[in-house]
Amino acid sequence: MRMGASFYNEMHAADGSVRPHYGGFAEWLDSTPPERIARRRAEADLAFHRVGITFAVYGEDAGTERLIPFDIVPRIIPAAEWTALAAGLKQRVRALNAFLKDIYHDQEILAAGRIPPEQVLNNGQFREEMRGVDVPDDIYAHIAGVDVVRAGEGEFYVLEDNLRVPSGVSYMIEDRKMMMRLFPELFARHKIAPVLHYPDLLFDSLGAVAPKGVERPNVVVLTPGAFNSAYFEHTYLAQQMGVELVEGRDLFVRDDTVWMRTTQGPARVDVIYRRVDDDFLDPLAFRKDSMLGVPGLLSAYKAGRVTLANAIGTGVADDKSIYPYVPEMIRFYLGEEPLLNNVPTYMCRKAEDLAYTLANLADLVVKEVHGAGGYGMLVGPAATREEIAEFRKRLEAHPERYIAQPTLSLSNCPTFVESGIAPRHIDLRPFVLSGEQIRMVPGGLTRVALREGSLVVNSSQGGGTKDTWVLEA
Repeated sequence: MRMGASFYNEMHAADGSVRPHYGGFAEWLDSTPPERIARRRAEADLAFHRVGITFAVYGEDAGTERLIPFDIVPRIIPAAEWTALAAGLKQRVRALNAFLKDIYHDQEILAAGRIPPEQVLNNGQFREEMRGVDVPDDIYAHIAGVDVVRAGEGEFYVLEDNLRVPSGVSYMIEDRKMMMRLFPELFARHKIAPVLHYPDLLFDSLGAVAPKGVERPNVVVLTPGAFNSAYFEHTYLAQQMGVELVEGRDLFVRDDTVWMRTTQGPARVDVIYRRVDDDFLDPLAFRKDSMLGVPGLLSAYKAGRVTLANAIGTGVADDKSIYPYVPEMIRFYLGEEPLLNNVPTYMCRKAEDLAYTLANLADLVVKEVHGAGGYGMLVGPAATREEIAEFRKRLEAHPERYIAQPTLSLSNCPTFVESGIAPRHIDLRPFVLSGEQIRMVPGGLTRVALREGSLVVNSSQGGGTKDTWVLEA
C-alpha cells in the first residue's frame, strides 16, 4: 500500500509549470550561469568544513564524522500554508504536554479508556520516578521537533514527534546563513521570514520556566561530551544563547540545589537544557554506571530547585507505540479535532494488525517503536527478498516492538546531484518551543534523501539538508 499514486513536487505542478511561490526562484535559476552555482556550492562545502558542521556516524563507520551535504535549492512554503501548518503543530504540542502532565498525575485518559493503560505504564520510556512531580507551568516538552511530510496530493502528515532531545536546529540556522552569504540577491527578491532569532526564542523560553522566585535564571546546556553525534549543535546553541556548555562533571548537587564549578567558586544553576538521555542523567536514580550525569539531580528536580528541559519522562509521549493515539489526545484534552493528520499505523502487538503487516511486508514501512535515526526499520519496496525474510523473523519473534505504516509517497523537491538537478524526497522538522507561550520560527530543517528513489532522509543514513523558506504575506 502506497499513500498517493504519484509524488507531489514542491516546485512544479503536475503539468510541469512552476508553482507560483517558486516563480522568483525559478527565474533566478534560469538566468544564473551553472558555473557560478557550481562555485557557490563548492564554497558552501568548504565553509561548512571550516566551521566544523559535522555529524558523528554510528554503526559500521563508528568514530567517523561526515559533513552533512547541503543543497542550494530551497524548500519554499507559502505564507498561508505555513500558517495552517504552524497552527496544527502548536495544537499537537499542547496536547502532548497535557498528556504528559496527566499520565504522571491523575491518569484520566487511561481511566477513560482512550489509551490502553499497559501501553503507557509498561512502556520503557515511562518514568515512575516522575509520578506526582510538578514541573513549572506544566510544561514537559519545552523543545519539540515534529517530523512532517507531504504526501499524495500535497497534504501534510505528521510522521513522528520528537520530545526527548530533538536535534537539527543548528543546521537550520547555518543553512540560512549560508544561503544569505552565497546568494544575497535571492533575499532581495523574496520576502523570506527570518529564522536566525531562534536562539533568542530558545533562551527566553528556557528562562520563562525557571523555578519560582528566580528572577535572573542561570541557564546551561548539558552535553554528553565531544563524542556525541550532535555535539556541534550543543556547542553552537550554548554559544548562540550566551550560556555555559557543561558536562556532568562540571555540576554537583548540594542541599537539593544544582551548582556549577567555576573559577570564581560555585554558581547556582536554575535551568538545564539537557541533551543527555534520561538513563544517564543521574547515576543515583537511573543507570548507576553513567559517567555523563549528575548524582542527586533527580532529587533537586523533584524539590523544584532546578528545571530540566525537556523534562524527565517525555519519551513516553514520542514513542512510536503511543503515536497512533495523539489525535485522541487532542480530542480528549483540547476538545478539538486534529488539524494535522497522522499516518495510518498498524500496531503489530494487535493480532489483526500483525497479520496484515506480515502479509504486506513488501509494501510497508516497519519501524521499531523505540528506534530512531532511520535505524532498525524496513522500507518494504526498497528491500530485498532476503532482507524482508530476515525482518519477518524479527517481527514474528517480538511483534510488540514494531509498528507498520503505508509507504508514503513523500513529496520531492529539485536538488543538485552529480547528474545535475533532479527530484529528491524531503521531509520537514519544525521546532516548537513552549514557555510563557508556544512559539516557533517560520520554517524548520528540511532533510533530503540524496540517493535516487530513497525515502530515508536521516543524516545518519546519508541524507542532506536544505534551507527552508517561509514566504511572508
